[in-house]
Amino acid sequence: MAATAAAGFLVPVNLASAAEGPARAFAGEDLFSLAGATDPQISPDGTRVVYVRMSGDIMTDKEVPSIWLVDVASGRQTPLAAGKGAHRSPRWSPDGKRIAYVSSNTGAPQLHVLWIDSGRSVQVTGLPESPGSITWSPDGKAIAYTMHVAGEGMKLGRAPEKPEGAEWAESLQVIDRVNYRADGGGYAQPGFDHLFVVPADGGAPRQVTFGDWNDSGPLSWSPDGRTLVFSANRRPDWERELNNTEVYALDVASGAVTALTTREGPDQSAVVSPDGKRIAYLGFDDVNRSYENTELYVMNADGTGARSLTAGLDQSIDTVTWGGNSQLYVSYDDHGKKRVARVGLDGSVRMVREGLTAGTHYDRPYTGGEFSVSNGGKVAYTAGTTAAPADVWVDGRKLTDLNANWLQAKTLAPVRKLSVTAPDGRPVDAWLATPPGWQAGQRVPLILEIHGGPNTAYGPSFSTDVQLYAARGYAVLYTNPRGSTSYGEEFANLIDRAYPGTDYNDLIAAVDAAIAEGVADPNNLFVTGGSGGGVLTAWIVGKTDRFKAAATQKPVINWISEALTMDATTFTSRYWFDKKPWEDPMSYWSRSPLSLVGNVKTPTLVVVGSEDYRTPVSEAEQYYAALQIRGVPTAMVKVPGASHGGLTARPSQSAAKASAILDWFDKYRTK
Repeated sequence: MAATAAAGFLVPVNLASAAEGPARAFAGEDLFSLAGATDPQISPDGTRVVYVRMSGDIMTDKEVPSIWLVDVASGRQTPLAAGKGAHRSPRWSPDGKRIAYVSSNTGAPQLHVLWIDSGRSVQVTGLPESPGSITWSPDGKAIAYTMHVAGEGMKLGRAPEKPEGAEWAESLQVIDRVNYRADGGGYAQPGFDHLFVVPADGGAPRQVTFGDWNDSGPLSWSPDGRTLVFSANRRPDWERELNNTEVYALDVASGAVTALTTREGPDQSAVVSPDGKRIAYLGFDDVNRSYENTELYVMNADGTGARSLTAGLDQSIDTVTWGGNSQLYVSYDDHGKKRVARVGLDGSVRMVREGLTAGTHYDRPYTGGEFSVSNGGKVAYTAGTTAAPADVWVDGRKLTDLNANWLQAKTLAPVRKLSVTAPDGRPVDAWLATPPGWQAGQRVPLILEIHGGPNTAYGPSFSTDVQLYAARGYAVLYTNPRGSTSYGEEFANLIDRAYPGTDYNDLIAAVDAAIAEGVADPNNLFVTGGSGGGVLTAWIVGKTDRFKAAATQKPVINWISEALTMDATTFTSRYWFDKKPWEDPMSYWSRSPLSLVGNVKTPTLVVVGSEDYRTPVSEAEQYYAALQIRGVPTAMVKVPGASHGGLTARPSQSAAKASAILDWFDKYRTK
């Protein structure tokens, strides 16, 4: 379907019959055609890149990862691990002759090693759980990884003796953890994550850390192979200290563990310099604000002399690595765009590349992207546009074009930057997609799409939701209101202890700008958003009747119930409020969209995943029930098996969810 002008708005029309060829409009089934590049790993000598290609499988309704090799000079691609199972996390050996990776081709995910010259691979582990954070030793003889080690949970009570052959109910489930479930991971199983080392040629792995806490990656070896650096929260009250990880050094031979950092706040992502003299890591001082910039630190290998290198940058560092040239490389978001920069030990920051984007989870246009650096300083990264997901690039040159063939047959919605000024004079970044075939002067229905977080950011990235909405004849507006990241710490903290709040004004100002631009029909306004965007959607319809219909996705409706049922048990009451819910219930209530439900007249759809543990299903159900009690037109869509972060992980469900929202809006759209 495509759009054409009629009576001042766009309506879908058939572009082509079956005899003429496929329709050019972006459609739900196109989600299975998408492919994106992730996890690009450049070889030590900079001549090749191995990456993970995410491709839709229409028979399993999943994104399936496979591993491919790209020659930097010629762009020639070779599949290394594809077919049955999922293949991910490729990592080069120090000599560039082998690649370690994780594959589930034989069932449970296992560690494999592939020899590049021969193309032969071998499974080197037979593990009960999936290995993570795989890292080669400097001599290439061993690989370190993390893995969950099963343990015994609390035992309470016992059932009578079961007769032989009887079919009884499952045993009682006893929960005693503070954080007893995780969105996307389900209920916590007894045991902890620890570090292991296994010979790269195969053999029995050796557990090297122990204790009743979780040790985590990424992992980094010292050049002599004697020490592994990792992060963990090993404090006595670790379960209630969500953001208090430290950097630790493990003596691989003896198992001795030494804390290298000690402050209040997260210290993590540590990497040892090529000469072994320094350790770079990420962290911040935790003062219980809702947002802090993560800074890049460097310290001596023994933990002394720690200092921040990016305190003057006013952006949050995502990842850090050392190039073989002993230079530090980092990534961070800046005004909705992800950048790679080189950071000097003197604190100087020089941008190397920008425009990185993610190659998976395309439903909304979040910032994203990954990179790696060769020994000589070549940078491989993932980058795309609003018209295509991420491909592999090296130093400004595009090496892959994964979607070019089939996208040539599609007419996508163009996306442009929109100038917005908030009522207090602050500039607000926004982007506006117009329906394919739109012509200047035409007024079209507008969907305001609000990002989650709220401390995250949208950018000029490919989005299936945006394209699907636009293909139905809607303009789509998305923006980074105050509270969004990538605009500095002060801008992000304008909503600290005040969310939702004045971010509402930024969103309404963006809608007014789209109307002033001559695009949006002021009588056909719609609003949707997920997570933090779901909160703001419900807040907006409690504040104004300007929107014809709304769709609040995986929202928080009642901060008291959310604080006591979300997966990160201690988070909300510590970082978003000054007191616990029972100490100051009215501060929670005054910022809860449920407090405004008495004002709502806007027909509002409620959407949630059935296994959402971040903004639990009970939040959506409360709002649905309140709207039903009030007689406000509503319906509730549950996505079976979907978590909060995985609401659109299955292509069919992502397409169906967008279609449900569009059908809801079409019910109330003025023709």
